[in-house]
Amino acid sequence: MPVFRLAENRISFPDPAYAEEDGLLAVGGDLGVERLLLAYTHGIFPWYNPGEEIMWWCPKERFVIFPKEIHISRSMKKYMKKHELKVMLNRDFQDTMHRCRMKREMEEGTWISDEMEEAYYRLHEAGYAISVEVFEDDVLAGGLYGVSIGKCFFGESMFSEKENGSKSALIILAGILEQNGFLMIDCQFHTEHLESMGGRFISFQEYDRLLKEGI
Repeated sequence: MPVFRLAENRISFPDPAYAEEDGLLAVGGDLGVERLLLAYTHGIFPWYNPGEEIMWWCPKERFVIFPKEIHISRSMKKYMKKHELKVMLNRDFQDTMHRCRMKREMEEGTWISDEMEEAYYRLHEAGYAISVEVFEDDVLAGGLYGVSIGKCFFGESMFSEKENGSKSALIILAGILEQNGFLMIDCQFHTEHLESMGGRFISFQEYDRLLKEGI
C-alpha cells in the first residue's frame, strides 16, 4: 500500500483501512485544531521525530485500557493509602506537556517538539486536550496529558517526578473517566508498563465501534 500525502489546504484523511501493517497511514498536512480533531475522531494520530514531516498513524490492532479494568497492584494500593494524593485537572497544561517532553528527552528521546507543544496547547484552548496532575503530600508527583472527545480519552504522554507519580495519575484519571461513563483510554502503542496497568489489544473493528459510540 502507498503512504498517502496530505495537502495543507485540504483537511481530510484517507480511509484508515489503507494504513500499512505498522499503522502508518499518511504524511504531511498540518497540526491545526480542525485536522487534529478529524484525525482523533477516526482513530488517527500524529507521531514523528522533530524535524521530520508529520506522520499520521492508525494501527490495525489497538491497545486500550477500559477505565473499569485499570489494574492497581498491591504495592500501589499500599502507596495510595500511605500518602495523601490530590489530583488536579488542567492545573497548567503547558507545564505538564513540557515535563512529559523533558522526561522523555532525558530517558529515551521524544516526539514532543515545539510544534507539537504549540499544536496541543491550541487543542487545549479549544477544550479538547486536558492535563492531569497528582500531588503527593502537596508535592507534584506526576501527571499526564491527552485528548478528550465525547466519551473517549486518547492518552499522549506521562511524567513522574516521584516514583509512582504517573501511575497515580493514570489510576485516578481512570476512576474519573469511569464515573463519567467514558468507554476507553486509547493508549496508541503497547508498552509493558501500560499492559501491567490493565491495557490490552482489541481489533480495529471493536475499536471503531467504541469510537463511533463514544464520539
